[in-house]
Amino acid sequence: MKDFSEFGIELPEILLPAKKDLSSWSVIACDQYTQDLDYWKKVADRVGKNPSTLNMILPEVYLSSPDRKERIEKIREDMKKYLSDGTFAPAEKEFVYVERTTAYGRVRKGLVVALDLESYEWKPMSKALVRATEATIVERIPPRKEIRRGAPVESPHIMLLVNDPGHILIEAAGIDAKKSSPVYDGDLMMDAGHISGWAVKSDEALEKIHSALESLKKAGTENDGSAFMFAVGDGNHSLATAKAVWDEYKKELSEKGVPCDEIKKSPVRYALVELVNIYDGGLTFEPIHRVLFGGDSGKLVSFVQKNLGGTVSDCESEKALDDKVKKSSAAFGFVFTADGKNHYVCLETSVKELAVSRLQPVLDEYIIEEKKSGREIEIDYIHGSDEVFRLGKKDGAVSILLPPIAKDSFFATIGTRGPLPRKSFSMGEASEKRFYLECRKLF
Repeated sequence: MKDFSEFGIELPEILLPAKKDLSSWSVIACDQYTQDLDYWKKVADRVGKNPSTLNMILPEVYLSSPDRKERIEKIREDMKKYLSDGTFAPAEKEFVYVERTTAYGRVRKGLVVALDLESYEWKPMSKALVRATEATIVERIPPRKEIRRGAPVESPHIMLLVNDPGHILIEAAGIDAKKSSPVYDGDLMMDAGHISGWAVKSDEALEKIHSALESLKKAGTENDGSAFMFAVGDGNHSLATAKAVWDEYKKELSEKGVPCDEIKKSPVRYALVELVNIYDGGLTFEPIHRVLFGGDSGKLVSFVQKNLGGTVSDCESEKALDDKVKKSSAAFGFVFTADGKNHYVCLETSVKELAVSRLQPVLDEYIIEEKKSGREIEIDYIHGSDEVFRLGKKDGAVSILLPPIAKDSFFATIGTRGPLPRKSFSMGEASEKRFYLECRKLF
């Protein structure tokens, strides 16, 4: 059996439901629809009394619920029940190649693997094989630890990005995998599309994956000798929680005198994740725009220009500004109302990194400076250019339209500048986020 440890991953023992009714078994990531209790009630109605991953997660809409403790206890009970009552088919040691067709007709490809948490670090400027893409909020980890700590089973909603412009890893694995019958295939609930998965476990298939990973690691090796293989696309706080639980458990085992070799083999050291190629045509990568309330539009534009450089020009319409920003990876559009008129202003810069990585620190500084002058500025994060233009027309608001996310500079920016600022990008619409499906024994 091939050894993948040098790449920070291992071949997991995958648990799949014996009855493949995916429309009730699979539910969306727990960190979606966090303000939509009605969505999760509809999910519960759809599941009914059927076995489901819903019974093994705590949707974050319930994180502050007064019955949280009881919910977590029930999760533990259902996990143990599923492991003993035949809900799961026998575990298979394999990767799983995934094709997810979303409700928008996009097809995203992935490879489910076990990630070695020793190879991951979320702290800024890490040189680990696996790095965070956005700032990690430490306060979000403890409540999530309650759920993972001692959990008999895990299921992934974490997606790691691979810097693979040649499509030599996941897409290539899929060509061979699809020569066999899928291990699961079905529609997802709530009109979220379709999903299929194929086992990847033959010696030939694993050899090809190993070879591809060697090439990707070589390409991702930096001048100091460190290698940057995977970036966390979705689920960073869940992965940070898994690492925190492992660090805690590793210490506990060591204090009990458990031999080092046995500690290293603990299932808790790993987390199930899905690898996704950043260059996958089915993976949409959208910027998250900004809107500031309470500031002075002219002062804001001048402040950003002073800090980032570049040239300011007026655009005659929403479309003209939208087109100009979308054609560049280093332009910013400002939308505001002044003197009774709507203004569309473009700042074209020579920024080489991802634009948001340079803009957000400037906005933070602007807000601090304005506060010193007695002016309170509020900032919000918005999806879609339509909202940029709608909110920019409100009195006292300035919307900032960000350029498209440049995939070819994504890994380079994180490698040199560390994790991106909060709310930097979105990987698809809410319904396109990962659904729980594959499982693995944990504690």
